[in-house]
Amino acid sequence: MPTARDVLTPDALAMLETIAKAGSFAAAARASHMVPSALTYRVRQIEDALDVLLFDRSSRQARLTEAGQELLREGARLLADIDAVANRIRRVATGWEPQFTIAVDSIIVRATVMELCQSFFALKPPTSLKLRSETLSGTLEALASGQADLALGVAVQAGSRADLQRESLGSVRFVFAVSPQHPLAQVPEPLTDETIRPYRAVALADSTQRGGGLTVRLLPGQEVMTVPDLPAKLDAQLRGLGVGFLPTCLAQPYIDTGRLVVKQVEQGEHQLQFCYTWRKSGRGSQGRALQWWLEQLQSPVTRAALLTESALELHSVQ
Repeated sequence: MPTARDVLTPDALAMLETIAKAGSFAAAARASHMVPSALTYRVRQIEDALDVLLFDRSSRQARLTEAGQELLREGARLLADIDAVANRIRRVATGWEPQFTIAVDSIIVRATVMELCQSFFALKPPTSLKLRSETLSGTLEALASGQADLALGVAVQAGSRADLQRESLGSVRFVFAVSPQHPLAQVPEPLTDETIRPYRAVALADSTQRGGGLTVRLLPGQEVMTVPDLPAKLDAQLRGLGVGFLPTCLAQPYIDTGRLVVKQVEQGEHQLQFCYTWRKSGRGSQGRALQWWLEQLQSPVTRAALLTESALELHSVQ
């Protein structure tokens, strides 16, 4: 009699997933180019080896039992592990990662990232790139959770971990800016917290999936409009929907043209330090894609361009 190891093959797990998606053995057999009896026999083999029923056959549809659902969940994990082993083997053979994922914080200049991607692809590496848009502590979380290989624009205040390594990108100065039509535009300076509190703040949504994330300069009891990224925050403040701090490099073109007014506040302007972060490993065990990106980031010009050229893009907000 076949054992669980005999029947739980990648092909068998894929077949079970096909049945679950198709909703019937007949439909799954057509999709798999099999005769229904052969497909049913293979399912029976798996059920006999595990001594469980995987599908409820009381109706014309093939519904997974709880045991079947659990097998598919674990099967998906096993297949992912098989793919990961294959990827590691290819990396050992070639030195290149099959896929390299970069978590990019909203503070980072996208044009500079794309220029780096263009230079990377010019090498014709056997590595596919994936960019993830993140904000605040979500940028570090993407790296720490294994969903990214490199994180650009991690706020220093987001903290660090012993298994991660980081280097400074630089600092960004923020100014408190409002629309000329906003009531605070006419209020004498410096603005106190009590003066600002009655007015809506525009805040970035932290992309972290765990906990409450970071908040920056929000006042207790203040109404908040939360937006997904810096372009949306800039747009909202240009429209007078709320107030808040903006990176000087992003806000300056609108300050120069009078579409934003800088207001001095009692708490003062502030600067945030940002860094780039990756998982610690010996130089010899780093993939070649990571090595290439870290080499580019050693350039002061590149680091500055990632943080300070936002004004050149204007983030498509006119």
